[in-house]
Amino acid sequence: MSTPTVVSADWLYEHIGEAHIAIADCRFSLADSELGQQQYNISHIPGASYFDLNKDLSSPVQQHGGRHPLPDFDVFAQKLSTMGIDAQTLVVAYDDSRFAFAARLWWLLRYLGHDRVAVLDGGFKAWQRLKLPVTDAISPKTPKQFTCYLQPSLRVDIADVKARKDLPGVVLVDSREIPRYLGESEPIDPIAGHIPGAVNYPWQDVSSTDGYLYSPQELQHWQQLQGQEIIVYCGSGVTACVNLLSLHLAGIDTSALYVGSWSDWCSYLLVGK
Repeated sequence: MSTPTVVSADWLYEHIGEAHIAIADCRFSLADSELGQQQYNISHIPGASYFDLNKDLSSPVQQHGGRHPLPDFDVFAQKLSTMGIDAQTLVVAYDDSRFAFAARLWWLLRYLGHDRVAVLDGGFKAWQRLKLPVTDAISPKTPKQFTCYLQPSLRVDIADVKARKDLPGVVLVDSREIPRYLGESEPIDPIAGHIPGAVNYPWQDVSSTDGYLYSPQELQHWQQLQGQEIIVYCGSGVTACVNLLSLHLAGIDTSALYVGSWSDWCSYLLVGK
């Protein structure tokens, strides 16, 4: 069976409990960093393990590198191993934020060389709409061995962005909301605006308001980028992964994540570099 990139709640329910499937609850709130864990403790899909954006999918913030640097890979691999994930495991990630955090895990696993990863279409709300079972119990896992095989072509840093963004055949995509791209508002970072030369394709535009991904045929703007090198960023390398997920579904895998994103870029502006 080929590895799916997106699965429905019905599909997951049919396969729940199978030995080669692991479920990752990625719910999180940037406004309240404890909310996701609290939601998981109250109610989650049976068998799911919780992955925290700050504690599991990122490492501590430094002067540069953005607000959500990549995690320590040895520590993260140990977490995955403890959760019963190895090379044969299909990881299904979900959140309740239109893939904002599930897509981060999706991208991160692919960067670590694990392509057997999918997201739950519609997220936790889709599961609830079908009145499928939930639990507050934490299921014991049989530890396995997860090994990282980094895929360096999937990420870039600020030096790469500066060197490549203005070259022919290279497109720099800003995934933030239009007002943030235009510099009309900036609720998080100390400087408003965007990286010079970037085009704006907001990450929310690839899904419906109730959290279902649009088909590639419904996203004509991706088709215009066929055959080009694409660098994608957002505020801190999280929601940009939703665009990367959508690009992958459109058959476009010439894209890379600027992990530090705008929060890294403007950190250098602050020190005049």
